[in-house]
Amino acid sequence: MEIQPETKKLLEQLKEKYDAIDQDLDTHLEGLLYGEPITYWDYIQTDALLGLQIQRTTLPDEMVFIMYHQINELIFKMILWEISQVSHHPDLKAPFFSERLMRISRYFDMLTSSFNIMTEGMEVEQYLQFRNTLTPASGFQSAQYRKIEFASTDLINLIDARYRETIDRNTSYEHALEHLYWQAAGKDYKTGKKSYLLKAFEERYKNEFIAFTKEYNTINLYAKYKSLPEDVRENPKLREAMRHYDYTVNVTWVMAHYNTAVKYINHGNEPGEATGGSDWAKYMLPKYQKRIFFPSVWTEEEIENWGQDV
Repeated sequence: MEIQPETKKLLEQLKEKYDAIDQDLDTHLEGLLYGEPITYWDYIQTDALLGLQIQRTTLPDEMVFIMYHQINELIFKMILWEISQVSHHPDLKAPFFSERLMRISRYFDMLTSSFNIMTEGMEVEQYLQFRNTLTPASGFQSAQYRKIEFASTDLINLIDARYRETIDRNTSYEHALEHLYWQAAGKDYKTGKKSYLLKAFEERYKNEFIAFTKEYNTINLYAKYKSLPEDVRENPKLREAMRHYDYTVNVTWVMAHYNTAVKYINHGNEPGEATGGSDWAKYMLPKYQKRIFFPSVWTEEEIENWGQDV
């Protein structure tokens, strides 16, 4: 069989690739003789993926709840993947930064609109029946979402506003984590006692969070933005992408989550309690949190009125 020039070129490139890692090309080519062609279900790991939905009750709508949250976690992983590309880019420019931010915003746009699956896709009565089997688990305990926050902004912007003046660059990571805004959802600040929700979450992820915040301390999205030359920071497309991402995550997405919670948790005359026992209204509402990833791209008036228009 005559080897075509295109094939010869590919073989030469393959040889260079395997020589670079001290591998024998012929061995790898021989392996191809016995390899099975890849299929969609093997590549996507469909069987494994579809086997991850385990109900705790016999109520049909619990399956909707489980799958919806699993989809959220997959999208969170996609977001972290995009953030990592920006944070670890060796020569960041405005077009690449803007494009990745808009990718992330589209993921959050999808997450926001998908809340209709929850608000319209489950019977309130069924939810109220199966939710008690979830106690004390809570969406509050999504480690990936917390990592998205850590990777998006300087840690000081995630500190409870009441304690920001006591935190600076010399503060230990462990001390700073004790004063993050979401600690208020799991801690009695009069007694300092932590709920089981928070204690279990920290036992599982605290060391991982400390390592992650150290890694992203100087390469989070806001830090990368501030490190750019002034003319790049003033790029209109980049600034708009920063603003869109910030508002989408910290207002639009949060309010979609809040409105869904109102429908299910506040069902009836009395405000309900979240499965984790958190003060969920003040924990979630943007006007209380005023969590802003990129303060310098907003005016003082916009910051003052953050979350008031929803």
